[in-house]
Amino acid sequence: MRRRQGGFSLLELVIATGLTVLVTASVFGMMNPAHDTYAAEPDTADMQQRLRVGADTLTRDLLMAGAGAYLGTHVGSLGYFFAPILPFRQGATNDDPAGTFATDRITLLYVPSTTAQTTLAAPLTGGSPTPTLTLAAETDCPKNPGTGLPYLECGFVKDMSVLVFDDSGNYDLFSVTSVADAVAQVVVKRPADSMNTNYPIGSKVIEAVSHTYYLKTDNANQLYQLMHYDGASNADVPVVDHVVGLTFEYFGEQRPPVLKKPVSDPIGPWTSYGPKPPALGVKATAWPAGENCTFMLDANGAQAPRLVTLGNGSSALAPVTSAQLTDGPWCPDASNLNRWDADLLRIRKVGVTLRVEAAANALRGPAGVLFTRGGTSRTGNTWVPDQEIRFQVSPRNLNLGR
Repeated sequence: MRRRQGGFSLLELVIATGLTVLVTASVFGMMNPAHDTYAAEPDTADMQQRLRVGADTLTRDLLMAGAGAYLGTHVGSLGYFFAPILPFRQGATNDDPAGTFATDRITLLYVPSTTAQTTLAAPLTGGSPTPTLTLAAETDCPKNPGTGLPYLECGFVKDMSVLVFDDSGNYDLFSVTSVADAVAQVVVKRPADSMNTNYPIGSKVIEAVSHTYYLKTDNANQLYQLMHYDGASNADVPVVDHVVGLTFEYFGEQRPPVLKKPVSDPIGPWTSYGPKPPALGVKATAWPAGENCTFMLDANGAQAPRLVTLGNGSSALAPVTSAQLTDGPWCPDASNLNRWDADLLRIRKVGVTLRVEAAANALRGPAGVLFTRGGTSRTGNTWVPDQEIRFQVSPRNLNLGR
């Protein structure tokens, strides 16, 4: 009797080989998407980091917008004198024309922690190619330890940005070129396109900073960046790369400003917001005597709000539209080259939308909902969609009375 030998038949071998190939193909099929995902993760993390940098930078300066002097005269938020948030670029170079409204750029002004806070001891005459600020030695200025008297230059130094403003809504930002303590003079460089305003004795002179943020879209060089400009003649610098969306929205007071105390009172603030009107019978700007961009005389000759009520007039904030921010009334007046819409004084909250894209074209698919700018990828396994963040900031110095 012949003994049967062990082993596999040809049919069994074919089936086993087929199963092995099928399992191996499945394994490799699962590894390929995982490899694509692994390759995209660094770009995803980079996008999140860029969003954090952009949001942190904008939030920090938006929170400070409107911070004003805290020594001497004219103390309090800048919002009691002029609008410190502007929906356009303002500065010594490439500033936007008066009355501009842009959703993708913003200018913020505020006073940092500084001892450089004083007033004019002599009028500042507009139109001078090299204006000179003659400073008053206020008691709050840094003192000379040898004499115990305030330094005449009051903490101002070369290359410092200096803000000059008065009670009428006039303001200008300058750059210091030299300081001479012996004669209490600060020689400044006036921006080439600056307003030729005459500032009277007592106008505030203070160190300030200006921040303009905007979206740079350069298709020729493939540059899409969140940019920063300091208001002086320095070059603009990028903050975040591969930014494909930047939008600012504004929310403000529905109620018009009201007088809180007589304008003759030497200590402000005199209004709920905005510059105080001149005394009755006094003509400070092109507005009629006793009036300014925020207050007018009513039928009884009393000073009443010029601005209208928005919405239902409640204490809640309301969206402030581009039309409302570009139709006047103009401060200080309509003839001023550095004029601005009085409704900008209403702003209490700014909404920001920031959108970034993957840096590599190979990680972006066709332009559409997922991608602002299309890339070269045609398979979903390698797509890294744009990321977007939305947030709102209420500048603390513009909400002091709320």
